[in-house]
Order: sequence, then structure tokens, then C-alpha cells
Amino acid sequence: MFSLIILAVFCLVFPAFLIWLTKRYGFLKKIGAIVMAYATGILIANVGIMPRSSEAYRDATIGQDRAYIPKAEAVEMVAAGTLKHSDLRYNSIVAVQDNMQSALVLLAIPLILFSLNVRRWLRFSGKGFLSMVLALFSVIVIVATGYLIFRDKVEGADKIGGMLVGLYTGGSVNLASIALALRVDPHAFVLTNTYDMIVGAIVILFFITAGPAFFRLFLPPFKAPAGPTGDDVDINGMNRKIAEDFDDYTGMFKKITVLPLLGAIALAVVITGAGLFVGSLLPQVPLTVSVILTITTLGVAASFIKPIRDIRKTFQLGMYLIIAFSIVIATRCDLSIIFQVKYLNLLLFITYAYFGSLFLHLFLSWVFRVNADDYLITTTGFVYSPPFVPMVAAALKNKDIILTGLATGMIGWILGNYIGVAF
Repeated sequence: MFSLIILAVFCLVFPAFLIWLTKRYGFLKKIGAIVMAYATGILIANVGIMPRSSEAYRDATIGQDRAYIPKAEAVEMVAAGTLKHSDLRYNSIVAVQDNMQSALVLLAIPLILFSLNVRRWLRFSGKGFLSMVLALFSVIVIVATGYLIFRDKVEGADKIGGMLVGLYTGGSVNLASIALALRVDPHAFVLTNTYDMIVGAIVILFFITAGPAFFRLFLPPFKAPAGPTGDDVDINGMNRKIAEDFDDYTGMFKKITVLPLLGAIALAVVITGAGLFVGSLLPQVPLTVSVILTITTLGVAASFIKPIRDIRKTFQLGMYLIIAFSIVIATRCDLSIIFQVKYLNLLLFITYAYFGSLFLHLFLSWVFRVNADDYLITTTGFVYSPPFVPMVAAALKNKDIILTGLATGMIGWILGNYIGVAF
């Protein structure tokens, strides 16, 4: 029991240290707290700190639509000699991990959505809105065709496809929520995210180096506004402030911030409870699916209420919980299982989805005469999420498109859950 408490406390507290590291060291900021969280969890899971399960235990859980075995059933299986006695301790740890990751995601989603100003994002999406629609269409088409290609080669290809749709429309936040909704196996989740990070690192490096010049060979140039006005100056200043706020955890623990945040947490708990209640009314729909869609809807609805939207640091608190979630789920990752030849097709599926959606979006942007800067910034907002937008805007030397990229990413956070679960 004590070891379970230590694990839970570590997963909840360690993200603060990771965030501090990203503030202290510039190269770690580029890597990101979420990537470091996965690395930390994987390290813990594979250096002998965590117990290992037996082959029989894995057969009883992996691919069986359950993360762990109910305690009474596990005891019976040990008594019958099906499982080892050590599997009981492993099962207890997995039960805590599974419940923690569910709670963290369910609280994080509404907290992140509370801070959205949907009207503003739609108003400033501008001409980038067409590029966003083309990007969304490209992701759905490519992931769907990828599913048809790999459905007999990748276990749970339908769930992987749903995660990829969410991932490439809203980033890690949607990936986590869809994985919870679809009850994705932790190993499949971690491996999907790991492969995505590898491919994504290559692509984002291209985006901020040769990408601007390359895409401007095929797409029209960006046309800046006719002349600066007072409003333009205000918008540019707002661009920079919003971009900086994504990673700004400063003052989260000050009294003036903590008290409203506690109210936001209470509201997130109420929304989660409402999601569970709605789920109980729809027995024909998987509970996790109805809960995720309900809390997404209620979270967006709450963001239209100005006093809720104006609560400071709800986005950062939600992201903190996502970082904690990343540690928890990564501690369930057994490298001896996931790095096997049979998972090569999963890497191919992800690579196809990544590059296929990028090139289809590029082709459609060429057909519809979307300019190169809007193409690149909306792709970044969708695939990598808003925090990466300022980096790419700097590479493009175009601050006017920052808000377009942020708007795309924000809308992607909302749409990704619905489309990914429906996939």
C-alpha cells in the first residue's frame, strides 16, 4: 500500500520539476515537459523498480478490453495456478495506474477547455479557416485509407485510427482523451505516441528550417494587410501574449490564483460527474465514450461564460494534469513487449498517416490557392497543437499568422474528440 501511495504522489508532484527544467534550460523547453514525462515513466517501468507481469497475466489482459483483473478474480486465478502470486501486486499497481490516468484526463479536459474563447478564435481564423478545413479533411481521408491498408496487420487498428485522428487535430490532449474513451491498451498508446514523437520530431525540424522555402515553391505567398493600424498593433501584441501564456505557470500557487482555480477544479468535478450520469443513461454506448463527449461539450459550453473563461491558469493546470497522466501511463510501458517486429506495421501506419495527411493537405492547398504561410501554420496548429505555433511563425518571419495557428489548434482540440471517437 505504501508503495502505491509513493507512486501516486510522485506522478502528481514530479511534473512541477519537469516544468521547472523547461524554464531553466532552453534545450529542454524545445523537447517539452510531456516528452520528458514519457521518458521518465518508461525509465521507471523498465529499470527494475516496477514489478513485471507474467505471460499468463498479459494474456488475460492485453487485447481483452480490460486494463487489470478484478481483485477477487485475480485471487482465484492465483489459487488455481493460472497466475503467479507476484501478479497480485502487479495487478494492484495497474489498478491504481488505470484509475489515476482516467481521473487525470477527465479533470484535465474541462480545465483546458474553460480557457477557450471560441468566438475570438473563429473571428481571427480568417483565410486560414479554409486551410483548416482542408487539413481536417486530409487527416480523416488518410487515416481512413490507412485503416483499410493496415487493419489486418495492426492489432486494434480501428482504435489506433481514432487516436491518430485526434492526435493530428489536437495533439497529445486529444490522444489521451480518445485513448481513455476507446479503452486503448497502454502499450499500444505509448508505442503510438513514441512513434509519433519520432516522426514528428523530424517533420517539425523540417518545418522550422527548410520548410518555409520549400512550401513557398508550390503555394502562393502570404499577403500581409495593406497597412498597420492601431488594431493591427493590438492584435500583434495579443498574438505574442497568448503565445507566451501557453507555457506560463508563473503565479499558479498565489492565493489570488489558487482560490479561483479551486472553484474551476470543483466545476470540472461536477462536469465529470455529469458525464458519468449521462453515461449511465446510455447503456448501449460505452461509458468512456459518452463521458468524454459529454465533458467535452460541457467544457466548451462553460467557456462561453465569461467569469469561468477568465479564471487564470485553468489551461496550465489542465496541461499539468496531462503531464502527470503521461508519467502514469508510461510507467505501464514494458519495452520488452513493445519493441517487437510485430509492431513494425504500427510504425508504418503512423508514418503513412503523418506524411499522407501532410501531402494531401499540400495538394488541396495548391488546388484552392491557400498561401504557404497559412498552410504551414494551420498544419502546425492541428498536428502539433498551439504551443508550437510561435516557433513556426518565427521560422516564417510572419507574426500576423500566429493567431490563425492558435485558432486552428484550439478548434482542433474541440473537434478532435468528437471525430476521433466517432472514427
